[in-house]
Amino acid sequence: MLTMENVGLRYDGGPEVLSDLSFDIEPRSFQYLTGPSGAGKTSMLKLMSLAMRPTRGGVTAFGKNTARASAREIPALRQRIGVVFQDFRLLDHLTTFENVALPLRVQGKDESTYGADVRELLGWVGLGERMYAMPPVLSGGEKQRAAIARAVIGQPDLLLADEPTGNVDPQLGRRLLRLFVELNKLGTSIVIATHDVLLMQQHQARRLVLHDGQVQIYD
Repeated sequence: MLTMENVGLRYDGGPEVLSDLSFDIEPRSFQYLTGPSGAGKTSMLKLMSLAMRPTRGGVTAFGKNTARASAREIPALRQRIGVVFQDFRLLDHLTTFENVALPLRVQGKDESTYGADVRELLGWVGLGERMYAMPPVLSGGEKQRAAIARAVIGQPDLLLADEPTGNVDPQLGRRLLRLFVELNKLGTSIVIATHDVLLMQQHQARRLVLHDGQVQIYD
C-alpha cells in the first residue's frame, strides 16, 4: 500500500525533523501513529498523503515510486487516499452535504448514485440535521465530523486521520472509531494519529511511535 525507505525531512535547510523512516503500510491494515507533541506526526502524515516530498529517501505508493511519478500521476495516487486534517479544510460556500459528497463529485459521479449513502453517513456521525448547514455556522466538533465523513465516503484505499476524535465527546469518539474499524474491514488501510491512550485501548492495533524524529514499531 505504502512504503517509506530511509526517509528524511527537513524544512528550509534546517535540521531534520524526521530521520531514517523505514516501514510499510500493508493492505487492509490498521495502525496508530502516536508520540509526544512536536514529534513530527503531522509532517509524517503529509509525506504519507503525498502532499509533501521527502528531503531524502523514497516513498512508494500503490506500487509507484513517487519520486519518478509525473505531475499527472500524483493527483491520481492522492485520489486513493482519504485524509482527515486537523484544520478540517471544508469549503465555506458548500453545504455539509456538498462538502462530504465532494470526493464523489470529483470522480464524476451523479448525486442520484450517492445521495442516499451521504445522508446515511451524515446520520451516523450525528450530522443528519445539519446536512444543509454551511461550515461557518458549524461548531468545531461538527466540522470535524464532516471532515471525517468526507474522507471516508469514497472508501479510499488508505485513510490518514490526524487526531480525528480530538474535538468530540468520548461516546461519539467511540462511535467514530467503530466507523474506522468497519471501513478497515471493508478493505481500507487505516492510520490514525492520536494522543488518546483510551482510544487506542478500545481497538488494539499496530503502533507507529515517533520520538525525536524517528519511528519505532510495536505490533
